[in-house]
Amino acid sequence: MERKTKVNAEEGKQDIFITREFDLPLELLFKAFEEPELVEQWMGTKVLKLDCKKFGGYHFETTDPKGNKHVFSGVIHDFIPNQKIIRTFEMANTPFGVQLEITEFEKLTEETSKLTTHSIYETPEQRDQVLKLPFTYGINMAHNRLEEIISKLK
Repeated sequence: MERKTKVNAEEGKQDIFITREFDLPLELLFKAFEEPELVEQWMGTKVLKLDCKKFGGYHFETTDPKGNKHVFSGVIHDFIPNQKIIRTFEMANTPFGVQLEITEFEKLTEETSKLTTHSIYETPEQRDQVLKLPFTYGINMAHNRLEEIISKLK
């Protein structure tokens, strides 16, 4: 299966760039990040809180097949509809630390759009730990689900 979501992690750096072009209008792509019920569907997580505004925040919880709960949360530092979301991201009970995510949304045509996320970790070592996980595979699967679910809203 072709991986449409590209992950670029330059050796020795503490950041990751994630890019993906979607066959979705810009407004629908952004909606997938803004509406709790849509986030739950494509991310496969329970949204306990999603306050989409500057100084808002979010709190997600996922249960893996073994019954273990994984908690993800952060603060939204900037929220510009159809353009940009800047937020922190932290997974509880992991050694990965807090990362800063800058996600930008770009209109390519009336029916296509591009997502670019720049994730910055505290250290190159923390970033490298994340990359040892099935990170690229997981983000591709999530983005594939996003496109499949949101395309039904067209």
